[in-house]
Amino acid sequence: MEGAMSKTLTDPQLLHELEPVVERLLNRHISKFKEWNPHDYIPWSDGKNFYALGGQDWEPEQCKLSDVARVAMVQNLLTEDNLPAYHREIAMNFGMDGPWGQWVNRWTAEENRHSLALRDYLVVTRAVDPVELEKLRIEQMTRGFSPGQNHQGDLFAESLFDSVVYVSFQELATRVSHRNTGKACNETIADQLMARVSADENLHMIFYRDVSEAGLEIAPNQAMKSVHKVLRHFQMPGFTVPEFRRRAVIIAVGGVYDPRIHLNEVVMPVLRKWRIFEREDFTGEAAWMRDDLAVLIKELEEACDKFEVSKQRYLEREARRTEGITATKVLTTKGTLTMSRR
Repeated sequence: MEGAMSKTLTDPQLLHELEPVVERLLNRHISKFKEWNPHDYIPWSDGKNFYALGGQDWEPEQCKLSDVARVAMVQNLLTEDNLPAYHREIAMNFGMDGPWGQWVNRWTAEENRHSLALRDYLVVTRAVDPVELEKLRIEQMTRGFSPGQNHQGDLFAESLFDSVVYVSFQELATRVSHRNTGKACNETIADQLMARVSADENLHMIFYRDVSEAGLEIAPNQAMKSVHKVLRHFQMPGFTVPEFRRRAVIIAVGGVYDPRIHLNEVVMPVLRKWRIFEREDFTGEAAWMRDDLAVLIKELEEACDKFEVSKQRYLEREARRTEGITATKVLTTKGTLTMSRR
């Protein structure tokens, strides 16, 4: 182990070193996982046929959710829809052999239920226009998820650590977003569904977080560089969704996921668990990067303060408008389908 710490390890070497940890954490995950079925969280008796089968097509007044809840639910669903791209990314970085491959497939199977359940809920309850929702799904999956490529930002996963560190933060962020979305729905079944989905995400986060923690013990400098890279360039996986910025504003102002939540409930808990600022095994550039994370935290604190000011101005501006920014406007696909409607 000491020899491993003194030199840069290749991804195959890291995969080998971490394999016993992954096997142990996979077994722990399965022992803690609680079985559930998506159909148990859908109010099927509320459903009725659409026009094609002799019923009535969707109309805006049929929705019972608030604008914030609708936008957040759709954003979360479209994020989950990109599972094939996520599977590809982690399979490329983790490989498909042994415990790593078993985890990749198990994680994918569990994640797949989330989009099934969310879409069924939204369509059965007529919370959103199902036609527009399907257009968005096609567009989002056509865009895919390939950070650092296809004009999708700068965070390209160049190593195993880049990948596993990213999902450590991302899974926690997704858990928080799902849970707060459920609360924003102010509807019992939606709240229960999102609580169930967020519980899955929490177990996924714990797996990745603890694999990363083991990586910090094996190759602290390498792992630290990935932590720095990920946090300096962090974006949620749903950033490829059409009109993401407009949606993100509504979600943030609505208290589902904002800069303060990101810092206090995602960034800091993980850094504390890894004891990033207490460790004494970082050297050279990695030590500087650890110190720069302290600078980043101050910058995030400033961003939180600026957001609160901007939020107040936004609310005042919306109050003066004769016609506000509604969920129906934000969820309309016209002019936003850049990939699927060429």
